[in-house]
Amino acid sequence: MLNPEGNPIIIKKKKGHHDGGHGGAWKVAYADFVTAMMALFIVLWILGQDQTIKEAVAHYFKDPIGFSDKGKNILEGNTSQFIDLDLKKTLDQRETEKQELKKMGEKILNELSDDPNYINLVNQIKIEIVDEGLRIEIIDSTNDIFFEIGNAKLKPAMVSLLQKIGDQLSRLPNKIVIEGHTDSRPYHGNNIGYTNFELSADRANSARRALSISKLNPNQIEEIRGYADRRLRDKKDPYSLVNRRISIIVKYLN
Repeated sequence: MLNPEGNPIIIKKKKGHHDGGHGGAWKVAYADFVTAMMALFIVLWILGQDQTIKEAVAHYFKDPIGFSDKGKNILEGNTSQFIDLDLKKTLDQRETEKQELKKMGEKILNELSDDPNYINLVNQIKIEIVDEGLRIEIIDSTNDIFFEIGNAKLKPAMVSLLQKIGDQLSRLPNKIVIEGHTDSRPYHGNNIGYTNFELSADRANSARRALSISKLNPNQIEEIRGYADRRLRDKKDPYSLVNRRISIIVKYLN
């Protein structure tokens, strides 16, 4: 074929060129994969650390943006310093509260020891610091001075004692948990019907009612727990009287 000038017409066909990897989609997918793997490795690393490291990481993520003074430390590269200071502050606050609760426990024991009405009951009370806060345990005796065996009705000595304790706890803003515990003596009926679970919960509720008529604000009572014989104090002797007890836990504020 010739053009008007008599020269042959040359037709050139251009082939479309593709990116060597058929576009950039694979790069996005690869970046997502690498990010997911990094996140997985971080999670696995955290799970393998002790509780102190876990708490430090948790405190860091409470302020990731960096608007506060603590966040400025992060932006300036002082992340570890911020975590250490924040964790130290939290631990110091917990230690301070722990000492305050410990003093309250000692005060309760001292006041009961000085009162002729309770001096014979002091040996039945165990006070200690636990993970949740201050635990006050009232343990029954061979004379069943607090409850009849298999019964959830409080005896007058127990009612009076709980009211005395409630008056002291009313001075604190902390939430209260009441636990009931029994020994392993089973009820008839092969765990069908009324069991030690019901008995322990009923005893905890009886203690709650006694505390509620003290100066303690009923709204402070956060939870009632009935453990039956699942948390024995004396595991070597499931029938031991020390397993029959009421626990009052004064929880940490934070």
